[in-house]
Amino acid sequence: MILEQGDVVLCTVDRIMGTTVFVNIEGHGEGKIILSEIAPGRIRNLRDYVIPKKSIVCKILRISGNEIDLSLRRVTPKEKKEVLEQYKLERSCMSILKSVLGEKTEEITNKICEEYRIDEFLEKARKNSRELEKFIGKKEAEKILEILSCQKTKKATLKKEIKFHTTKPNGLELIKKLLTNKNSVEIKYISAGNYSIKAESTDLKKTDNMIKDIIFEIEREAKTMGIEVKSN
Repeated sequence: MILEQGDVVLCTVDRIMGTTVFVNIEGHGEGKIILSEIAPGRIRNLRDYVIPKKSIVCKILRISGNEIDLSLRRVTPKEKKEVLEQYKLERSCMSILKSVLGEKTEEITNKICEEYRIDEFLEKARKNSRELEKFIGKKEAEKILEILSCQKTKKATLKKEIKFHTTKPNGLELIKKLLTNKNSVEIKYISAGNYSIKAESTDLKKTDNMIKDIIFEIEREAKTMGIEVKSN
């Protein structure tokens, strides 16, 4: 994976020097966070927010040569949750591979990671074992598939709220029309003009994109009906 500006990454706090925090970015070397990017407002004690050896989730602000500038305060709760869940999933997948491959794990996973994320690779393996056999051989592939078959596929669930505003006399009817036939997501009424949209799949990014696509479709249709839409 090549890091880009705007990426959200898992880091481990390495050291604090004055008002600058240096971190190790998971799999990508060192980065730094200046004081103003730790948290909004006045900071009395840096160690209220960062502690050496502890994991934090940061956003990449700039990449200049070997220097990577990060922000802790610009990471949203949703982004933090996604990164931590992804990391947890990848650790679980690595544990499965290590239980079968042993000392060969690092060599083989490095080759896999040239083409796939580890979790994506094993998810594909559930449906088609050929790619798995190509990397690790038939015997080991059978063992891994046996482990995967005993595991329940964990689904990622995301929820967003959407608010409608209209002065049209048939506004409620128009809103109901907007929300029908959205079969890929679950939509629930919360209160006057407020609804929740929930989606789930085995891939967190896919789940997020699913909700974004539905909201974009709703906003586009609502515009033609003269209905105002806000989402968060």
